[in-house]
Amino acid sequence: MIRLSWLQFRAQVVTTAAALAAAAAILAATSPHRGVNAGVYHWLYMAGIVVLYLTPAMIGIFWGAPLISRELETGTYRLAWTQSITRTRWLAVKLGLGCLVSMAAAGLLSLMVTWWSGPLDQLDQFNNYRLSPLTFGARDLTPIGYTAFAFALGVTIGLFLRRAVPAIAVTLVVFAAVQVAVPLGVRPYLIPPVRTVSALGISNITGWGNDWPTTNLSVGAKVNIPGAWVYSSQVTAPDGSTFLGSEPQACISGSNSACTTVLARLHLRQVLTYQPASRYWAFQCAETGLYLLLALLLAGFCVWRVNR
Repeated sequence: MIRLSWLQFRAQVVTTAAALAAAAAILAATSPHRGVNAGVYHWLYMAGIVVLYLTPAMIGIFWGAPLISRELETGTYRLAWTQSITRTRWLAVKLGLGCLVSMAAAGLLSLMVTWWSGPLDQLDQFNNYRLSPLTFGARDLTPIGYTAFAFALGVTIGLFLRRAVPAIAVTLVVFAAVQVAVPLGVRPYLIPPVRTVSALGISNITGWGNDWPTTNLSVGAKVNIPGAWVYSSQVTAPDGSTFLGSEPQACISGSNSACTTVLARLHLRQVLTYQPASRYWAFQCAETGLYLLLALLLAGFCVWRVNR
């Protein structure tokens, strides 16, 4: 059964291996120490992010969706499921081989892109890159989890729809929706954030004014936590109230120094809710584990459904 599955799957494996080899050659030839033009380097940097987001989707729609749906659509399942091999073993081998190869491909690509992008990731303007929504899902472990889930999702949808082309379309839509929903609605709650309350120093004040349409004083403050994923930054009165009173006259018609002197007398507090940069790997493991769990549940459902 393993040999048969390999023969059916070898074209995808060869194509993937060739694509990985080409990617490795391009990344090696344009590595940062070779002095590549800055514009080309930035373009390749963004292309690497796009490719790592597209790879799981492509594997899900072209590898996962047709896996069972093509058998059902062409009727070859009648032959495959009446041999000496049980349906469970037939599906387990196909799922296992396809999922392992796809995860290995995504892992190798992620490793290469993460290595290549490291110098630009660590520049000052990207000092929160490790937890930023743009790069988090295109680095290290998460592409592996995304790929396993996309593959299992494609197989499950193909099993339901029984036709390859509709299964491909639906898989793409559902996977894209999940990729948008998880960073917005799930990732922030995987680990409880840190909440700190500290005195607001004059040097941290970035601006002030009326909180229109009310006359309540509004004060802006910068965050001095390198690499942090900041959920919220709020300036409050000493009692914790967000009502800071009316804007002082010194801030309306006086100089900046006069205004900051008045603001210092208010003993304002800065309330921060954030995830420290040190939790990067915890988030990587948590989100990857979540997707792997979903993939396992979908695979188990497929086995149960096929046996029915």
